[in-house]
Amino acid sequence: MKCPFCANTENKVIDSRISKDGSAIRRRRECLDCSKRFTTYEFVEEVLPMVVKKDGRREPFDRNKILSGIKKACEKRPISIDVMEDAVDNVEQKCHDFQGKEITSSAVGEMVMAELQHLDGVAYVRFASVYREFRDVNDFLDELKDILKVKGEKGTTS
Repeated sequence: MKCPFCANTENKVIDSRISKDGSAIRRRRECLDCSKRFTTYEFVEEVLPMVVKKDGRREPFDRNKILSGIKKACEKRPISIDVMEDAVDNVEQKCHDFQGKEITSSAVGEMVMAELQHLDGVAYVRFASVYREFRDVNDFLDELKDILKVKGEKGTTS
């Protein structure tokens, strides 16, 4: 570990603790050259599958892209940022659970739509209209009919 003050690589660990949320180990270190102290965090490296885009490009999974899309879909809707982040966490967990090294962007998009469908119908339709590239009002109406059909089925089973 390189000292942030003098760039020396020799240091000693003074104290180690588990972070408040339990996801990391916090280590206090002291540089053996300049004697200044600094803190490092040790995390488990989480390996997510690569996302294969429609045009064949591959890019790393990016939770910020998903959060951004969900925020846009939920704009001016009564949905808290905590709920949106929970939806992103659910999508990310499903991607972790996915067994392959690559996942299609369409599979990730379907996961996002499933989360939004549970949260808010308007946000779901907004996301679906962009994601599914609605060409005209008929595509939009078809999606609405599917939502209403699902809601009607849920209403009759409870």
